[in-house]
Order: sequence, then C-alpha cells, then structure tokens
Amino acid sequence: MKIAMIGGGYVGLVSGACFADLGVDVCVVERDPAKLALLLDGKMPIYEPGLERLVHENVAAGRLSFTGDLPTAVSGVEAVFIAVGTPTRRGDGHADVSYVNAAAEQVALALTDYAVIVTKSTVPVGTGRRIAEIVKHARPDLAFDVASNPEFLREGSAIGDFMRPDRVVIGTQSARAQEVLRRLYRPLNLIETPILFTAIETAELTKYAANSFLAMKVTFINEMADLCEKVGADVHDVARGIGLDGRIGRKFLHPGPGFGGSCFPKDTLALARIAQDWGAPSRLVETTVAVNEARKAGMAARVVAACGGSVRGKTIAVLGLTFKPETDDMRDSPSLPVVHRLVEEGAIIRAFDPEGMEAAKPMLPSQVVFCAGAAEALAGADAMVLITEWNEFRALAPDMLATALRDKTVVDLRNVFEPAEMTAAGLHYVAVGRPTKAA
Repeated sequence: MKIAMIGGGYVGLVSGACFADLGVDVCVVERDPAKLALLLDGKMPIYEPGLERLVHENVAAGRLSFTGDLPTAVSGVEAVFIAVGTPTRRGDGHADVSYVNAAAEQVALALTDYAVIVTKSTVPVGTGRRIAEIVKHARPDLAFDVASNPEFLREGSAIGDFMRPDRVVIGTQSARAQEVLRRLYRPLNLIETPILFTAIETAELTKYAANSFLAMKVTFINEMADLCEKVGADVHDVARGIGLDGRIGRKFLHPGPGFGGSCFPKDTLALARIAQDWGAPSRLVETTVAVNEARKAGMAARVVAACGGSVRGKTIAVLGLTFKPETDDMRDSPSLPVVHRLVEEGAIIRAFDPEGMEAAKPMLPSQVVFCAGAAEALAGADAMVLITEWNEFRALAPDMLATALRDKTVVDLRNVFEPAEMTAAGLHYVAVGRPTKAA
C-alpha cells in the first residue's frame, strides 16, 4: 500500500515514519528547503525520542522517502494525508486553515486516480466539507473521498502513542474510504486497537474535545494546588485521592506552571471560538484558557517572592525551557513569560535545557546566558528555578544545590524534589501546592 504525507513537521514526520514501519510505502512532502535538506541528509528537524532511528531504518528499507515535489509523491497513492500546520489565526483565536486548504487544492491538481484525502492536521469542524468543495472546484473530473483522522500523539512519547494507541478515530461515511483506511490501519487492528468510524464533523470535534478536556484537568489540579497552599494540604495526595477514582483517572493531574506546547493552548482557544460561532459557548473551555494564561504569567511572581521580594541584580539559574521534557518544542512554554518577567525585574538569567536552547534563543531576551549544563547554570547563582522536569534534573542532589546556590533558594515549579530532603539540606524550598517548612 502506498500513501503520501503532506507536511514533514512533527505530526507528518512521526506519522509517516510509523506508517512506514507498519509496512506501508510512504512519501513525505516537505516544501521548506531547509527542512527537506535535513531529512534527505538523514537529520531530524525536530527532537523526538526514537524518531531518528525509526526514520533511518525505514529509509534504508525503501519504505520511507522525502521530496519537495508533490505530484511525484501522490502518484499511485491510495491515500493522501494532509499534516500541515494550523496555527492560531492572528487576532481572533481561530485556527488558521489556509495551509490545509492550499494543500488540498495542490493535491487535487496533482492526483490522477482515486484517492482518499485525509486531514491529519487538527482542523475546525466543517473543514472536511470545505476540502471536498475545494477539490471538486479544482478537479470536477476527479474521483475522491475526504476523511478526518486526527492524531493523538504526545510529544516525547509519540512513537509509542502511534504504535499502541488508545483508539484510532476516522471520520468518513464513504464505504470505499473506510475500506482503504481499514487496510491501512490493519496492523493496529490486529493488536485489538479500537477503530472508531464516525462522520467527518464528529472526528474533527473529537480531537478538540479530547485536548480541551485534558487541559481542563491540568487547570483544575493547578487551582487545587493554589487552594492546598492556603489550607496546608498536599496537592499530590489530593491528586492521588481523586485519581484513584476510575471515573476521573490519574493522568494529567500533575500541578505545575500551566500547560503549553503546540496543542493545548491552540486547541482550547480554537474550540472556544468554534463553540461561540455555532451559538453553543463552552464556558468551561473559555475559563480554562483564561486561568492558564494567568497562571503562566504569575509564575515569575512566585520566584520574586521566594527571593525576598526582589530579584534585581540576583543571578537565577533556570533549568528547563521547553514546555515539557523529551522535546525541543518551545511553543507557548511557561518558561517564556517567567524568564521575560525576571529579566524585566532586573535578574541575571543563566539557563540550561537539554534539547530546547537553540529554539529558545530567539524567543528569550538577549541578556539570557545559555549554559552547557545544569552545573554551569547553578555555579554561583543566588537561586534556582526548575521549570521543565527533565530526568537529569531529578538527579540533582539537595546537598549539591545547597553548596552551589548563594542564597540557597530553590523554586520547584514541577514538584520534582522531596520537600523534607530539600529543607534538611538547608535550602529554602518553594514547591507548588505542597507544604514546606522553613530551612
């Protein structure tokens, strides 16, 4: 079976490599010359654990290829996946589907035989119907179907999510399209992965609903963390107490500085706008967006307070810049407002992230000093702020931190460390939603 993947970004590259590993012949179309050059040279334009090995193996096996020529890529395919970006549209919060629409028209003009045109991108409800209109207008003679197949990949564990998914959602009511996509996903069906066929609109909405619900869980536990700080409770115990309820579940109940990344901020805002446009406002989602933005903006105030009310002239070691570990993605990362505010308050920032520093440099103030490792960032700093919970930061010993930091202040926005161990080492330790005793 042969397919084409339009877009060699995070979704397209991971999905294309995984389909190839399932035995499908995949050609990925990437129009950005710099990204295409990297891919053709065997280098990854993004960081995702295991992706480089997966790509190399399937290129060597002849199942995965890359090109900038769309007509060549779609020749003889049974399905074309559109996996281009749908960023927040400037000014109104809606998802920008201009790249999707342009790709659909280009695919229509390039196809010579029947194929299923599948949206892998996260798109607003109604996009599939619009794509059908675009294709019909461009090629009235073409036999085709349109389907929606949203991705549910978590950065940092995307390959596992693709190969062992909770479910596969496919939106199409065409029997022919269903047959093509059933064959494509047959290897996952063999491991009893639920495959849910729905209407196109249902599949489109399911993606937004899933991300927004998870974002609400994150926001809820963050608000509970704030309450825990007031009443002297431990938010981790609260999370365990409610997470063991099978109706709630334990995932996404980890307090922190607010959600970021390429999906939750964009998709919650887009769903709020979709709901408003259709006359069914989603107040929960709207509030989630507002509360999360306020939380990210307010995290720097915690650092300032922990440093005695002022950071002017103080050196702050910032560990972790990406929105989560095991990725180099800086989009909407909580580190951005924190670092900007601390610089505005007069702090000297020494930062380190295992994978995200190149992406972070153009997004952070020029005064930020980027270090080669955590030890270099900590040496001589007055205080440390942990923003992203990379595993290597978990291994930092409290005694080492107490020796390295002049003011012995640690602000742990991910609750990586044990409060008792930190205070026993003589550190002034500030966590999120956890009671701590003064050193």
